[in-house]
Amino acid sequence: MWWLGVCAAGIGVLVPGLTGRRIGVLAGAALYLLSLAAVAVRGRKRYRSLAGAAARAGKYDVLQDRAVTVRNWRRGHRWWLLLGFLLALGASFVVPAAGGMLLAGLGTGLRLRAAWLGRLEREGEGLLWVRVDWLGRGAGAPAGRTVKGYRRTGIAAGDAGPGGARRRTAALV
Repeated sequence: MWWLGVCAAGIGVLVPGLTGRRIGVLAGAALYLLSLAAVAVRGRKRYRSLAGAAARAGKYDVLQDRAVTVRNWRRGHRWWLLLGFLLALGASFVVPAAGGMLLAGLGTGLRLRAAWLGRLEREGEGLLWVRVDWLGRGAGAPAGRTVKGYRRTGIAAGDAGPGGARRRTAALV
């Protein structure tokens, strides 16, 4: 989402727009900061309560591969991402670069939320997992209404690191 926003903002700067480039970029900077802050802090209370009540993963719980989760999320949200990109480009004719910077702020906020969740997992010394059947069609809403609780495993489980990051393996010598 961040890359789509950066591309839309870069293309949007090329168009003078109705308000002018200077006002568009300043409005975009304000939208970037507001959207970043709103997305980064949204839902922390729900994440904390789900993490606090996380049950130990059972023997028959299936841990979905990180790449499969990312692929499912992209498939479920591709039309929304395309629509957001096109709206950001279209908004450039009115307020240059503002729509793209808003989209980039949303992507950065999601990244900061994942980093915060990774710190929460490190504090609890375990990874948090959502049952795959609770995720829904688009693999979104990891703290949504359908999620009744998290499963907790050790840090070494699966292929993901804290916060959903790719696991860093030791380099082969």
